Amino acid sequence: MNLRPTQPALIAGALLCATTSFAAVQVVSERNELTTDFHFKHVPPPARNDAAAAAEFTIVEGRRDGNGGDLRVLHDGKLPRSEDEPGENFFFASGSAGGKVRVDLGRAIEIKQVNTFSWHGGDRGPQVYTLSASNTGKDDWKQVAQVDTRPKSGSAGGQYGVSITDSTGSLGRYRYLLFDIACTEKKDPFGNTFFSEIDVVEAGGPAPEPVPLPASHVEIVEVEGGRYRLAVDTTETPDLTEWTRSELAPVLREWYPRIIQLLASEGYEAPRNVQIVFSADMKGVAATGGTRVSCAAKWYRQNLQGEGKGSIVHELVHVVQQYGLSRRNPKATPTPGWVTEGIADFVRWFLYEPQSHGAELGKNALAKARYDASYRTTANFLNWVTTKYDPQLVTHLNAAARAGTYTEAFWQQRTGHAVQELADAWKAALAKGN
Repeated sequence: MNLRPTQPALIAGALLCATTSFAAVQVVSERNELTTDFHFKHVPPPARNDAAAAAEFTIVEGRRDGNGGDLRVLHDGKLPRSEDEPGENFFFASGSAGGKVRVDLGRAIEIKQVNTFSWHGGDRGPQVYTLSASNTGKDDWKQVAQVDTRPKSGSAGGQYGVSITDSTGSLGRYRYLLFDIACTEKKDPFGNTFFSEIDVVEAGGPAPEPVPLPASHVEIVEVEGGRYRLAVDTTETPDLTEWTRSELAPVLREWYPRIIQLLASEGYEAPRNVQIVFSADMKGVAATGGTRVSCAAKWYRQNLQGEGKGSIVHELVHVVQQYGLSRRNPKATPTPGWVTEGIADFVRWFLYEPQSHGAELGKNALAKARYDASYRTTANFLNWVTTKYDPQLVTHLNAAARAGTYTEAFWQQRTGHAVQELADAWKAALAKGN
């Protein structure tokens, strides 16, 4: 039987759904781009009492990524709380082409359904695998279905659910299943799917009990009529919910599209779905990974009327920057960290809250200031060069960084001066009060 994978099609809302029939076998796949509850319209929710719960999972080809969970996370009846929790997902090693996982159910059973679930904000979200079944686990493997949930275009991030069934009510009587898992892309080493759960439902077996989901509180902030959706998660910090709703949400609606416009570049589409999560035990202030902004609740509680909103504007710049895309270009040059952080603080201190004068340099600070000191100091330098030489400087600097083409020659090309010459003139002008 020739089984052809299909690509999911975009339907209403943020849901991707595809149904594929192979003779009597049907493969239904769905995608939710912004959710935390693994709820799908046609794919059953993850179960905690299915036949795979007590099964033996074994890697028969490939190796797991040491940053991820072991095989137990695939059938432990637990789910990740966010899109980027490596330890709560199983995935094959970065840079590898995938691998094979065998499931020993302990006895031959009539299999009603095989359901698989995954979650990630990028290319590790979709599922690409071939499912085979056997009674001996040796030479009698029979191909059951092929799965490929990669979207044809746009972001690949989200929660994916796949359900494999048969119109007869049984996929067959088998003891062993084999998942031959492929990576979703090869443009960089990060294409191995974050698998969260694998369920095997026995025909005539006990009714599936859905995995209990942790209580959550997520506010969806829609921007530009729903074109962009920012999910603000205060599950661990309910005391911050009102502040995020009344104070932060208006800032997100206004400034996310403004940042996108400022940091536009040819052929680039900014992330449409963003998570902002307030963590009860996180140290520091905030950090951004991909499209997820993590915020330390302790610091924010002390800065709700001070730097709180501005710090999140800074992190939204990182969400839009996406300089990791340059890894796809083998000739790319790494962007210096001072450029990345300097742009973010430029947007924050000179565009979002210039009235705070948060990036001004006093005489003592100016004496030791370096243009590449990052954060506020670099933001001050960028503002001076922008004002004196090129109003579009930050837009062009961002484009070079995202493409992986930034070098010091950029400054000569845009202003007619080397970066150190600009730095000397900047310090001299500030010393004179200009």
